[in-house]
Amino acid sequence: MNASSSSVIEFWQRRVLNLSTGIETLGSIQWDLSLCLLLSWVICCLCVWKGVRSTAKATYFTATFPFVLLAVLFIRGMTLPGAFHGIKYYLYPDPSRLADPQVWMDAGTQIFYSYAICLGYMTTFGSYNKYNNNCYRDSFYLCMLNSGTSIMSGFAIFSVLGYMSVKQGVDISAVAESGPGLVFIVYPQAVTLLPWPQVWSVCFFFMIILLGIDGQFAGIESNMTSLTDLYPSYFGKGYRRELLLLLLCAVSSLLGLFLVTEAGAYILQIFDHYVCSGPTLLLMAIFQSVVIGWIYGAGRFCDNIEDMIGYKPLPWFKYCWHYITPLICVGTLVFLLLRYTPMRFNNMYVYPWWAYWIGWFLAMSSLSMIPLNMVIKVAKEKGSLWQRLKTASQPADDLPGMAKEIPRISAMMHAQNKEQNDSML
Repeated sequence: MNASSSSVIEFWQRRVLNLSTGIETLGSIQWDLSLCLLLSWVICCLCVWKGVRSTAKATYFTATFPFVLLAVLFIRGMTLPGAFHGIKYYLYPDPSRLADPQVWMDAGTQIFYSYAICLGYMTTFGSYNKYNNNCYRDSFYLCMLNSGTSIMSGFAIFSVLGYMSVKQGVDISAVAESGPGLVFIVYPQAVTLLPWPQVWSVCFFFMIILLGIDGQFAGIESNMTSLTDLYPSYFGKGYRRELLLLLLCAVSSLLGLFLVTEAGAYILQIFDHYVCSGPTLLLMAIFQSVVIGWIYGAGRFCDNIEDMIGYKPLPWFKYCWHYITPLICVGTLVFLLLRYTPMRFNNMYVYPWWAYWIGWFLAMSSLSMIPLNMVIKVAKEKGSLWQRLKTASQPADDLPGMAKEIPRISAMMHAQNKEQNDSML
């Protein structure tokens, strides 16, 4: 390891994180990181304060300006010496890596995060559209925009890594890294080799901050919408919705203090490995595709889309909902379990046994809501067990009623918000 690389790593691990010897040594709270955590939740709360209206206005900047910064970094990276060496490494991967289940899990996790699959974000924000909005067309635009952005990001990153490889005289595999290491170690080290490194550092980290805040308040807005839609008459009165938002942000900020301790990086990896990726998201994808394709029915789902947009989607989607999506997710999950290896931090630190149990408990705590809700639904029905299962598995026949009810509830809440604004003026 050269001096430049070691200095960057030392600054990240010793100064920024003040990393302890392990998760069993929690250590003290880093006051500077805790203030950054508080600031992020304050910004998030302000962005979601007035509901989807304020969220949409904030998104105009937080979601679009990173594209400008990404374009700047892309153009600058492609003009660097050695950039095409990194692009070649990016476009011609090692086929032997396909036998590693971790590669498939990381790839699937990236797709799930990029498209917000199984997280409820797209469903929540899509619920604010008009009933006849062309969601079929929008989904294609979303896929093209998301995949195009990912490809462009790859060029922007690997062009700089290629320059870094040539500059230091090492193989690019020695500098290519994923996860927090790429964001906070490799790429910052790369921009120090560029002319005017302060300018490129500001551009890069400003883009990272905007992307993080954008994803953060999108998740909060999704949770808030879910709760307020369950009890619209209650949270539509006074400032109850705002108080709920304050409570949610305050609790999340307090829980986040564990992540800014000296052992915070170890705790973060447990959440990232067990809660935000891997078997948890794969099982959620399997459940959702089975429910849509087999229980609710792919044909009925196509009929609903036709009722909204005026025509049916391609028949190929039925086969995706029925077979392709669940089979790919099941195969990836089985492959992952068969090649399971215990999680390690930086490929060196081995977690204690109780840390793995905490991780699996966190994973099961969210997944257990699915069978628990099923048991509650079945218990509320009448008749024999088979009759209860059949009744609970039937789709609701209240779609036309909901199409009329949702705008009424939305209009009621908007009118109440307008009255509050007028009274404040």
